[in-house]
Amino acid sequence: MAENINATFERELKRLENRVDALVRVCDQLQDENRSLKQRQDTLTAERATLLQKNEQVRARVEAMIGRLKAMEQGS
Repeated sequence: MAENINATFERELKRLENRVDALVRVCDQLQDENRSLKQRQDTLTAERATLLQKNEQVRARVEAMIGRLKAMEQGS
């Protein structure tokens, strides 16, 4: 009877150990994915800042061209 209880206990303990191992693997996978997503976010944030800066430069150049065109128009 005691051997049967011990065998059942061992099986349950092994099952629990397997579940904990699976959970650890999932946690490791999620940490890797999270790290990768954070790196991607940093890259996209830097890229966005660069694009905003370029957009501002282009806007300023277009406004300057419009100003010159208006001045030429008024000078004619």
